[in-house]
Amino acid sequence: MEGETFLWLIRHAPVAGVAGTIHASDAPADLGDLTQLETLRQRLPRDVASYASPSRRTVETARALRLEPSLMTEFSEQHFGDWTGRKHDELAATGGETYTEFWSDPAHKRPPGGESFEDQVARVRQGLLRIGSGPAALVVHSGTIRAVLCIALDLTPEAALRFVVDPLSLTRIDRLAAGWRVVSVNQRMT
Repeated sequence: MEGETFLWLIRHAPVAGVAGTIHASDAPADLGDLTQLETLRQRLPRDVASYASPSRRTVETARALRLEPSLMTEFSEQHFGDWTGRKHDELAATGGETYTEFWSDPAHKRPPGGESFEDQVARVRQGLLRIGSGPAALVVHSGTIRAVLCIALDLTPEAALRFVVDPLSLTRIDRLAAGWRVVSVNQRMT
């Protein structure tokens, strides 16, 4: 891959659903904060290439930002398998040892039928290889952005999970010829 890549990583709008739920990919976005969406849209470069995870909430957010993204499964959120669609409170009460064990090492453990954060980092790394040079907006998930930070900063997966990535926040990372440069993390548009 030749040239430098300038990434605008945008976390999707809040999910329009029950709080505390491990949402499925068809969960819709709450696009009610028009001011924040417009401020974020104005921060993006003109003629930016755009990409999104195929989840409904990322696609809806991208379109609200007037982007028509190429969909990339590599940028999907971590797959929580059998826990998808369930509430954390319910899983904590009924999930037994499996749920507790997962949260003791979420970077490496896998939920039943799901993937670890470490698996997600490997998947995101493959997706980044498909992004060419120039400016690119990625409308994705908090886990995806943490995975990119893990790669760019050469962090352990455990360390990358410490980043807070709020809905409709902007993280700027550049892939330069000499390596990665982190410009900003979790910028809020309010």
